[in-house]
Amino acid sequence: MANSPSAKKRARQAEVRRLRNKSRRSEMRSSIKKVLQAVASGDHGQAQTAYREASRILDRGAQYGIIHKNKAARHKSRLNARVRSLAS
Repeated sequence: MANSPSAKKRARQAEVRRLRNKSRRSEMRSSIKKVLQAVASGDHGQAQTAYREASRILDRGAQYGIIHKNKAARHKSRLNARVRSLAS
């Protein structure tokens, strides 16, 4: 357990950040699932809309350091390939 005042403050800050990161990570995963569900249903318009939202959320996650920027790019690329496959 933290003994010094600064260590206690750091523990409080870490807990707040942990909960914030957990929420953002959950939002990211949910947005990815929405795109996949739209693709599975075959609705190209809805898939595009969901992809745009997911792309924004993934970029924000990378910016906050929740995931690496290359991981965000990889997710976006793979999701976009699935959305584009509906158009043809």
